[in-house]
Amino acid sequence: MAPRAKSKPQLGRAVALPASPDEAVLDAVANPHPDTDYLVRFTAPEFTSLCPVTGQPDFAHLVIDYAPAKRIVESKSLKLYLASFRNHAAFHEACTLAIGKRVIAAIAPKWLRIGGYWYPRGGMPIDVFWETGRRPKDLWVPEQGVAPYRGRG
Repeated sequence: MAPRAKSKPQLGRAVALPASPDEAVLDAVANPHPDTDYLVRFTAPEFTSLCPVTGQPDFAHLVIDYAPAKRIVESKSLKLYLASFRNHAAFHEACTLAIGKRVIAAIAPKWLRIGGYWYPRGGMPIDVFWETGRRPKDLWVPEQGVAPYRGRG
């Protein structure tokens, strides 16, 4: 999923839900504090996609942590991008890594970590974790806070 060409920012105007992750656009804005290492966390506790084999819905709790460099992700565009997976059929690993890689392509953060805490499929949860870059020295990064599977609700 490659980033699309520049388009008009989505914030402040009505935007239709993208039909697929490939059609979604992640908007980036200037980091208001490029001279400071800090953490940005997005949490999506109701992420959904489709099983590529059965077509049944899959559910996950996603946590995206990153240390910005020159740009940050605009949250409305991220929400639309994540929602575009609702009718997208892919394995848990593919969805989780595609999201992390798309954020990297959009903003080139200093560091990124994504946790995909997937609810059971076939009786067992499948959790997917990915980290890239070097965590900035002295950056406070709290635990992602998603409990090991015990009903997760």
